[in-house]
Amino acid sequence: MKKLILFACVLTSAMLFTACGKKADAETEEILYAVTAKKLSAGTLDDYLEFGGDVDSVSSVSVYPDMAGKLSGVKVAVGDTVRKDQIIAYVDASRPGYNYSESPVKAPAAGRVISLVTNIGTTVSQAMPVAKISNTEEMEIKINVPERFISRVKEGQYVELTFDAYPGEVFAAKVSEVSPVLDSSSRTMLTKVLIVQRDNKIKIGMYARVKLITESKENTIVLSSTAIVTRDGKSYVFVLSETTGENEKLSVHQQPVKTGLTIDDKTEIVEGLVVGQTVVTKGLSLLSEGSKVNVVSLTE
Repeated sequence: MKKLILFACVLTSAMLFTACGKKADAETEEILYAVTAKKLSAGTLDDYLEFGGDVDSVSSVSVYPDMAGKLSGVKVAVGDTVRKDQIIAYVDASRPGYNYSESPVKAPAAGRVISLVTNIGTTVSQAMPVAKISNTEEMEIKINVPERFISRVKEGQYVELTFDAYPGEVFAAKVSEVSPVLDSSSRTMLTKVLIVQRDNKIKIGMYARVKLITESKENTIVLSSTAIVTRDGKSYVFVLSETTGENEKLSVHQQPVKTGLTIDDKTEIVEGLVVGQTVVTKGLSLLSEGSKVNVVSLTE
């Protein structure tokens, strides 16, 4: 009987010891958070105004016939290049009882034909243009800037253009002319944007998205706005730092920062970070000072 009691005591002690050991291991087990991080470098942040407009020629001229009548012949096509005084069409002014020689319609200037009446027999007059000729070497976009933004627009400003036909491509332009007066009915200021990057991809009549750069912060640290957390009314980012030990792991430091300009989803960091540091950009919602992390993706 004594042996049985002694065995039970030993067994109970062993079970308690094992349970305590497991509890101690559980208490010392660390939580490891999976995060995405970015190594900081100097960048540029642009503030801008966005508009839309149609591409047009800087200089163009409408072609009118000398006589009213019916269009009897067309000698060019849309897209053709013509020289000054070249005949582009004929008009027959004849009517019952009166016969006239065909009247030639001449190009008043050299350029490219961008529109043209092509239906033979169409009645035309001196007030109706038969064609439009443009200099397609120089193209512009006219935009109307609302009154509240006119202080941010000036001649020579850099402009970025994008077109639905070429997704992902950006074309260079600049503000070439700013109207000295406002339209009193629409309260807008006419502004002309000259396309400085000559490219055969850009055609007259295309619709452009115009991004007018009004302010540019260069050589500054720019972060995704999602990498910044606000706690107790202050802004923080989590900076990676290494902890030494038997198994080297990464931990984070909750670094207070001062933010500046925010454009779209990007924010300028004015104080608190330096180039070369690595900060957490995703997976930071559960982090706190000293949290251990596993970096699953690192971008430069």
